[in-house]
Amino acid sequence: MISSFMGLETAKRGLSTSQGALYTTGNNVSNANTVGYSRQRVNLEQTSGFPTVGMNSPRVAGQIGTGVAAETVQRIRDSFLDAQYRTQSNKIGYYGSMSESLTKMEGIMNEPTDSGLAATMEKFWNSLQGLTANTENSGAREVVASTGVMVADTLNYYYNSLTSVKTDIGNQINVKANEINTIIDSIDQLNQQISKVEPHGYIPNDLYDKRDVLVDNLSQLVSINVKSVKPSAYGIASDVATGLYNIELMNKDGSSYVPPINLVSVNKTGMLGTAKVEVSFDDTSGAVNGVKFGSKTITDFNFSGELAGLIESFGYKKSDGTTGGSYPDMLQKLDNMTKAFVNEFNAIHQEGFALGAGAKSGLNFFEINASGSAAQSIKVNSAILADSSKIAAGKTSGASGDNENAKILADLKKKAFSDYTTSPDSSLTGTFDTYYSGIIGNLGVDSQSAQKNLSNSAVLAASVDQNRASVSSVSLDEEMTDMIKFQQAYNASARMVTMVDEMLDKIINGMGTVGR
Repeated sequence: MISSFMGLETAKRGLSTSQGALYTTGNNVSNANTVGYSRQRVNLEQTSGFPTVGMNSPRVAGQIGTGVAAETVQRIRDSFLDAQYRTQSNKIGYYGSMSESLTKMEGIMNEPTDSGLAATMEKFWNSLQGLTANTENSGAREVVASTGVMVADTLNYYYNSLTSVKTDIGNQINVKANEINTIIDSIDQLNQQISKVEPHGYIPNDLYDKRDVLVDNLSQLVSINVKSVKPSAYGIASDVATGLYNIELMNKDGSSYVPPINLVSVNKTGMLGTAKVEVSFDDTSGAVNGVKFGSKTITDFNFSGELAGLIESFGYKKSDGTTGGSYPDMLQKLDNMTKAFVNEFNAIHQEGFALGAGAKSGLNFFEINASGSAAQSIKVNSAILADSSKIAAGKTSGASGDNENAKILADLKKKAFSDYTTSPDSSLTGTFDTYYSGIIGNLGVDSQSAQKNLSNSAVLAASVDQNRASVSSVSLDEEMTDMIKFQQAYNASARMVTMVDEMLDKIINGMGTVGR
């Protein structure tokens, strides 16, 4: 026989479940604008029917439903979309840092403008041409000296400004390394909190959301792979529990390092700790020697993300001992170009005659530090600045009208580096002007490529994030619909309680009154 109070229990379960669903809906509405919040859903499940199978089970027509129960409160999340978003976020971090550093470099080089090196060199060549027309004119000589100063000052500015930005990038590398360590520690702490909740069968959705926000941020800094692990000691953990995150550092191509490098280590036995990130710099060149992840040091920098982009901009030691990176490459090219030009120009100038001189000049027009950077130290000889008549325009004498050496100096504009008599640098091709134009052209191509890749990655990330939001974010229209649905279910269960109460009242108070 079925208990008279069974209907009350069924209705009570309906009330409780509908109430919990309404509370969850209210929580979704409250967090509609919370960053990283994933909407939650109550998974409803029928309770076991009555009666159960057994020798002493009452004989009824069939099992009767006993109501509903809220099995789990699950957040709605698509792990595939999360992985896609983090891949694009990683590219945004890498190309973003590359694009920013190259844009700053373009701003320093400032080409093509009237104040750039190309325009300044053109003025210098023109001043030498003017000197060939009137070698005894002091004004023409002063123009050569002053435009020479402009050339030296421009190269000094380029080198010092690039070095200053490079130093700032180096500081950013340390900041990003500390940021990675902070995020890793926070994820590990959330793993610990989650590990204390999940074994009891609960679903810590809020902790999951906080952890995923941190993982999204980490994916922009370094390339990672996230794997969910449920330790064997979990016991009664829910089937929809996410588990703990094991976060592995990945190569740029998506492959694992050998052996694997885990930033946050988790396996079936539990949590194994985190790997601290440390960046080491070479004392001599200032370039990055390696990045240490826990006990593993990476020297090939074959990972992606914002940290890798900063390192590739700042400079790093290659396996052959040389320094790579966009800023060291530009500084080296400027230095090599300046040194070759100065040595050749000085060699020609030394062989010429100053105005009114009876012997070869033997004087350098430009001066550079032999042991330091040519582009940083180049300047016009102070003796020439004090007396422009010492500019060696003549080839055979210092007499007025002898302009042959000035012509040779002016023709240096058209002379290829490979034809220089002063130990030509095999890395230099073409003339001074064409080589410098090539440097600027390559810089423009690299910068445009980084910006284009950044734009493409941003578009893809926005598309994936929109798809992810369509799954995980809160729709107020949908929540209002659910609110009405659960409210009506609650009202119906309440009416069921009233109806059963009326039935019981009739049985208890209405029966047994015969004979009164």
